[in-house]
Amino acid sequence: MSKKIDSARKDLTKALKKHAAVVGATAVSLKKAQRAASEVHIAAIAYAAAVEAKTGLTSPFGDALQPGLDTSTMDSLTAERDAISKKSKK
Repeated sequence: MSKKIDSARKDLTKALKKHAAVVGATAVSLKKAQRAASEVHIAAIAYAAAVEAKTGLTSPFGDALQPGLDTSTMDSLTAERDAISKKSKK
């Protein structure tokens, strides 16, 4: 196994364990949970980048790391926002 991939995997595992401990507690702090989730996200991105650099394969997490709306929906929302903005300026 590549040293970079192994290191990224260990960081991801550590971040996941921390996240599970934070959100699995009886009293869940929103700030701590958000921070832990962010750390998982960053570690997952680093792992995916290490895998892609070594193998050329795309992210093993699919769209989970880059969620969002599809292009046509974004275009429609942008056009609607611009139309509303023009109306309010008149």
